[in-house]
Amino acid sequence: MQTAADLSEPAAPLPLRRDCETACRFEAVDFSYPAGTSRPAVSAVDFEISRGEKVALVGPSGAGKSTLFHLLLRFYDPGAGTVWLCGEDLRDLSLGDIRQYIGLVPQEPALFSTSVRDNIGFGRPDANEDEIIAAARQAEAHDFIAALENGYDTPVGEKGVRLSGGQRQRIAIARAILRDPGLLLLDEATSALDARSEAAVQAALERLMRDRTSIVIAHRLATVVRADRILLMDGGRITATGTHEQLINESALYRHLADLQFSTPQSGTQGAPLN
Repeated sequence: MQTAADLSEPAAPLPLRRDCETACRFEAVDFSYPAGTSRPAVSAVDFEISRGEKVALVGPSGAGKSTLFHLLLRFYDPGAGTVWLCGEDLRDLSLGDIRQYIGLVPQEPALFSTSVRDNIGFGRPDANEDEIIAAARQAEAHDFIAALENGYDTPVGEKGVRLSGGQRQRIAIARAILRDPGLLLLDEATSALDARSEAAVQAALERLMRDRTSIVIAHRLATVVRADRILLMDGGRITATGTHEQLINESALYRHLADLQFSTPQSGTQGAPLN
């Protein structure tokens, strides 16, 4: 197994096509973290995702969901098996191409202490003002940005401290929209937002995911209900797959996770956390 510290670029990287029918595939993948426990982080993982498909990853904490993202971004190589991207072994592609093709929106957006404009444009240094504003509009961010003291030139502070949680999320979504990735990886935020911010974030995410291959680590019932397919993970393995309705009927673990949401007194909406 190779780790983030010693991954090597292929001597002659293969080109990465954006017009593939199978966006990504895990084939008999095992992986253990270098300084982890004796139990593999993921084991015998097999699945493929078609272009344009929306897939939700659901499971208890430690099930291996984030590890799949780490492997897709090639932060690590698997100990066994193969991760394919657009029909090519990740190890045959350049790291730059992989990370240009895949867009990641994490739970806690990585914002810099520079301006709003610079944060949205990160990863697209060639983007012009019109493109940045268009991305912000699609991310439901333009109005609050325009109301800031210096608009798009306003510094956001270290880690975006001058912005609210919902505003930080929308800046991260605008950044992803601007990059226009072929494959989107989204780790839904678990932090509670007020109703207006929640609605704005959900509208922005729907625009970002529209007509785009997306894999979501899902924490909200609304997300799994809208997914084309759900992969249920437990103990590093995929234990069930199907739609929300199918898994509610067929999987005791999935019913348990869903019941946690339904029994939350403050939830009352499909936007509340799933797990």
